[in-house]
Amino acid sequence: MPLSADVIPPSWSWNIVADFQQMWSYPFMVNAFRAGAIVAVVAAVTGWFVVLRRQTFAAHTISAVAFPGAAGAVLLGFGAAYGYFTLCVAAALVIAAVRGGGDGEESALTGTVQAFLLACGFLFIALYRGLLEGPQAILFGTFLGITATQVTVLLCVGIAVLAVLAFIGRPLLFASVDPRVAAARGVPVRALSVVFLVLLGAATAEASQITGTLLVFALMVMPAATARAVTARPAASLALAVLLSLTAIWAGLIAAYYSPYPLGFFVTSFAFAGYVLTLGMRVLRGALSARGVAA
Repeated sequence: MPLSADVIPPSWSWNIVADFQQMWSYPFMVNAFRAGAIVAVVAAVTGWFVVLRRQTFAAHTISAVAFPGAAGAVLLGFGAAYGYFTLCVAAALVIAAVRGGGDGEESALTGTVQAFLLACGFLFIALYRGLLEGPQAILFGTFLGITATQVTVLLCVGIAVLAVLAFIGRPLLFASVDPRVAAARGVPVRALSVVFLVLLGAATAEASQITGTLLVFALMVMPAATARAVTARPAASLALAVLLSLTAIWAGLIAAYYSPYPLGFFVTSFAFAGYVLTLGMRVLRGALSARGVAA
């Protein structure tokens, strides 16, 4: 377990049943797998719409401001979760408010605010006088100390986010694919955009508690991007994104348990490996097709 550099982590015995029994004998690991499953599903579904709507910059901004939000909450003596949700949702509302301007204006404003808030986050960490693992967990994620209460909160927020997405899914898909035609058909494109950004803020706040604020963007985007590279069919790519996200988080939890390195690194690495493998297979398939045509 990644407690410190001088603590020897448990070793993988290749007896899978015994290894999982030993790992799940700790309540915090059971809670970590439960929380990871919730976060994986919510992040994958939300991230699928992020990729479809080409709002990766907005997702990156919201994930970045989760850091000063959590750091500020810890500095003030509150739980990091309060800071995650407060600033992520607030940032989503700010982005939604400025989306009426041009893309350049929106990018400049959100980029400027993002840089200022990141600087505030580092100031909050410099002023923090608690254990050093507090800021490290905020930045890179941790599964140590996840309680049943936290799992319940994540579950409630996750159900709420997925329920709203299920309710607005069809018009949101229409508005994401062709917003002008959707608006001409009477779809409330602007309102759907605002609601989705708020949901994105809540989903980012959820995922940040597992992966850390610096790496949550990868979990939100890479499984969805990988799935869309495999298939263009909405239902199939959405299901594949959820499967890839679950695999990345659970494999990351196992790897982090048996090593002294941060959870966020492993989750991001597994998600990135899936994306690179998919792109490699597409290039290979294209090369083989071209060779077949030439022959």
